[in-house]
Amino acid sequence: MSEPGRLADEIVAWLRAYAEGARARGYVLGLSGGIDSAVVAGLCRRAMGSQVLAAILPCHSLPEDMDFGRQVAEAFDLETITIDLSPTYDALVAALPPDFPPLALANIKPRLRMATLYALAQGRGYLVAGTGNKSEIMVGYFTKWGDGGADLEPLGALYKSQVRALARELGVPQSVIDRAPTAGLWRGQTDEGEMGVTYDQIEAVLRAMESDKTECVLPDLLKRVQGMVAATAHKRAMPPVFQPKEIPA
Repeated sequence: MSEPGRLADEIVAWLRAYAEGARARGYVLGLSGGIDSAVVAGLCRRAMGSQVLAAILPCHSLPEDMDFGRQVAEAFDLETITIDLSPTYDALVAALPPDFPPLALANIKPRLRMATLYALAQGRGYLVAGTGNKSEIMVGYFTKWGDGGADLEPLGALYKSQVRALARELGVPQSVIDRAPTAGLWRGQTDEGEMGVTYDQIEAVLRAMESDKTECVLPDLLKRVQGMVAATAHKRAMPPVFQPKEIPA
């Protein structure tokens, strides 16, 4: 068996066991049209059969985003639901103060999707499967309590290169595999363009940091990635809880 095949089987078994332990009937996930959500969809389908709901949640999204999502749903024979969050987004933005920061507005979209996924999951007794990979999580390239809000992260220990290998193993459509990674925050936005580094560079630096061999990395690149990891540590932690010196009676 190939390494991606072994890894896929391991994740599938983990997904089944986690759902059983949580007494959950299945999984719901957001299907964005990107490779990460496609891989999670394929893994959940193998693990839970028909007990998977793929939610397509456009929010002033490009038509091709939904097209790619439907390709994935068709490839894995997934039950889907499409909910247009654009009117909800518009109503919230209209209620906010004028001249609100553009990035703060953009981050509303994944937070609306998170709330929708949890509503769907609770309605069915499902769990929300996250779609983040290790490369994104470690540099904080996700929206706090948005796409970072999930019950579990099947790809959270895998680099982007490993996700690509899994995609080929699972039969993700080639058009989705070849697509430039994007969070869909605005027209023309790409992950690597926004971060200023490529996923391959991030992986190389993170691997060097893990093995304590950072002398092999270009200093500027190392400093940039280390800075991203440090600045986003709060995203990977639960909220701190104040502990009084004495607990009141």
